[in-house]
Amino acid sequence: MNDLEGMATALQASGQYRVQRRLQPRLRINDSHGAQTRLGLFVDVETTGLHPTKHEIIELGMIPFSYLTDGLICDIGPSFEQFQEPSSPIPPEITRLTGITDVMVAGQRIDIDAARALVDRASLVIAHNANFDRRFLERLSDVFALKPWACSMSQVDWVNEGHEGVKLACLAAGAGFFYDRHRAVHDCRAAIELLATPLPASGVPAMQRLLEKARRPSWRIWAVNSPFDLKDILKTRGYRWNGDDNLDPRAWYIDVDDGLQDAEITFLRKEIYLRDVELPMREITAFNRFSDRS
Repeated sequence: MNDLEGMATALQASGQYRVQRRLQPRLRINDSHGAQTRLGLFVDVETTGLHPTKHEIIELGMIPFSYLTDGLICDIGPSFEQFQEPSSPIPPEITRLTGITDVMVAGQRIDIDAARALVDRASLVIAHNANFDRRFLERLSDVFALKPWACSMSQVDWVNEGHEGVKLACLAAGAGFFYDRHRAVHDCRAAIELLATPLPASGVPAMQRLLEKARRPSWRIWAVNSPFDLKDILKTRGYRWNGDDNLDPRAWYIDVDDGLQDAEITFLRKEIYLRDVELPMREITAFNRFSDRS
């Protein structure tokens, strides 16, 4: 009865069961064999809400790890985990989701100097939904604005690789493990494990696919003054509306991979504007991607 791993292996081998193992922290995934490594930093924040200009960070988790340029993850460093007391009580729905209470954060402040020292060493900052985390963290410290970023949710084609979704818990279940969700460091550790795991279809580490995507530039194209009655066509094609109070045009926009920008402009001219038109376009790289500055 004490041979739990043996029983789990037998159940899985039967083909009648799926076994989920609790994720165990580990310090090394692969040996670098003396090769030069780079330092990645996985980050996650828990917040009082979804809007970075209206809501606040209540927990910051960061875990550094070394990786080779081909995406092989090697050593995992000690975690950074700190609370921060917000200016108003934590909403009940956030406490239900994260388990973080007002008592836990009372009098707590994130040590910005310690966070900066860790971020300064990193070659790449990664989050699972970097579009969310980067916007909050750049308001916490400008050091997060100086680093290239990548997103483990959007820059790995999880679905085409055989997974059933892109949420962290869903990906973990597909990879055969579970963990304590919605706490910053636990989410970081789970995501690093996923990035180190070979993808079901291609067999390469997910980190390799992430790096390939993050290293390539993309282009943001704004369909300024596009006809209102054609907005559904733009939405179906993947355009999003920029209505925020920023310097970008109040218009529908899309991000396309490098090399596809001319085809997208041609589509807009033929299907939307029905004429030759010059449209604003900007190159997006890992240094400004997922940021309010992009």
